[in-house]
Amino acid sequence: MESSVSIRETEKKYCSVAMFAAIAVSVACIAAGYKPIGKSLILGTIFSIVNFVLMGETLPARIDKTRSEATLIALASIGFRYALMAIPLFMAVRSQEYNVFGVIVGIFMVQLMILGDHLATFIFSTRKQE
Repeated sequence: MESSVSIRETEKKYCSVAMFAAIAVSVACIAAGYKPIGKSLILGTIFSIVNFVLMGETLPARIDKTRSEATLIALASIGFRYALMAIPLFMAVRSQEYNVFGVIVGIFMVQLMILGDHLATFIFSTRKQE
């Protein structure tokens, strides 16, 4: 039970920051006249958040399973999440309303927030040691 609580806290932390950053950058893009990029960033971030939450939900499903069951669950999860990530990319390629570059950045928004958090923690922890 504790692990699912910490997973949910982690999801909430990074997904909230990712969505806030995407909205802030999208508003700036739209204000600057780059509406397709702004819309694409939001679209990609929404799918990134769904992907991250699905990843967290399938982690406990692999515990207490045989190796073959855990492998099957993991492969099915990866396949489904890859197919999910293809949706906004397909939308961007087929429509002039969206920008492929904006969608790609949005798809990696949660990962970028995780990386940024870890880099900030590393930088500030090394400065405190000095």
